[in-house]
Amino acid sequence: MTETTHTQTTPAGGAGRPRSPEWRLAADALRGLRQDLFDDAFAYRPLPRTRAVGRSGRTTRYTGWTPHAVVIALGGLAALVALASTSGSGLPSLLCALLALGPVLLTLVRPVGAFWFSLAATTVVSVVGGATGMDWPWGPGSFVSHLTVLTVVAIRTRPRTAAWMWVLTAVYGFVTDTLLGWNRYDTDVAPMLLLSALILLAVTVRHIRRQAQREVTAQQTVTEAERSRRTLLEERTTIARELHDVVAHHMSVVAIQAEAAPYRVENPPEELEKAFATIRENAVAALTELRRVLGVVRAEDYEAPDAPQPTLADLDRLLANVRETGLDVQKAVTGAVRELPQGVELSAYRIVQEALSNSLRHAPGAGARVEIGYVLGGLGLRVVNGPPPAPHLVKPAGHPATTPERGLRPHPSMGAGHGITGMRERVTMLNGEMTAGPAAGGGYEVTVFLPVPADIASEGEA
Repeated sequence: MTETTHTQTTPAGGAGRPRSPEWRLAADALRGLRQDLFDDAFAYRPLPRTRAVGRSGRTTRYTGWTPHAVVIALGGLAALVALASTSGSGLPSLLCALLALGPVLLTLVRPVGAFWFSLAATTVVSVVGGATGMDWPWGPGSFVSHLTVLTVVAIRTRPRTAAWMWVLTAVYGFVTDTLLGWNRYDTDVAPMLLLSALILLAVTVRHIRRQAQREVTAQQTVTEAERSRRTLLEERTTIARELHDVVAHHMSVVAIQAEAAPYRVENPPEELEKAFATIRENAVAALTELRRVLGVVRAEDYEAPDAPQPTLADLDRLLANVRETGLDVQKAVTGAVRELPQGVELSAYRIVQEALSNSLRHAPGAGARVEIGYVLGGLGLRVVNGPPPAPHLVKPAGHPATTPERGLRPHPSMGAGHGITGMRERVTMLNGEMTAGPAAGGGYEVTVFLPVPADIASEGEA
């Protein structure tokens, strides 16, 4: 016996029928209307004070209430217009003025509710005030009041809310004009819709512009953070490459000397041979591991330099090259010159090199001075340059005035911002200290101290 299973499907056109795009669009629009103008329409949302930027004092303290004062002033204007335009005097005029003032003041604490109150107040004023002709359905006071309410609420909410308020204002105007204004041949519905559309459009453009500015600022912040992070990684990669070459060289020397040491001693003891063999094996293993770990920081097109990494002994050659570019640089050495660990020598050389490069970029034509101090606890560096001799004559590159005949220099390059970061990374790696900033007499100054323990310094001298 075969059991047959029947699957019941929803017939076409039933409740399970997929909705059309038009239906979904209308449903989303109505959902937005409910969220913007009906859900919590009279929620308490006071207008916050603005952040006043200025000197401390009474003026700054009261400046934050400026938007509130403007709204109150517009409400007072609407009340005065209502008083002046209402036929008759006494209680009806006072009521019309209050109904013009109330919705405007309500925007300060309950913005969406103020819109509904404005429509209700307009209806009451049109009946009590005896509006006719061009005063239907908005009297003069109600006209100013409703425009003010639309503007303030649009500023305090978002563009979608402004669009819905304009649509409901149009619906209110057409309904009242059709149902209640049958004997009125000229109304103010069209002026209301035209003016409110222009005002709300301007407010919407303002919203979009401010939102775009916030997004650009946020993107710039993220980009700057990413650029700083990438710069930091690039500088660390460069330092790791250089240290890889330095450490690999020393480990290779250790391995070679450990292998050759037993042959320099006649009849060496077996324990000594085993000790040197162990040293060589550990040196080779460490060198292999070092190349495996630090080798990942090399770029694919990176080639190890043929010459040894530079030290402070090569500084004179660097200064000679810098002088050829037009920078007048002087060198001063204090203390007993001695050989330092190669990592310290390399970092000191690179710091001086980068500081002089910054002087060439940012202060063309200014003099510079390099001070090197050998002290008991380490090495001190100070690179300082003066201000450009004629900063007002510095023109952008390609400017007609930047010609050899005129003797003017091109505008200094701003660089990529890697110099200070690279120097700080090298100093941090050696547990040193660094300060960089404007010099007292103008220009720029970089001061560095690289600590070198006494035992390591003595080993370097040996």
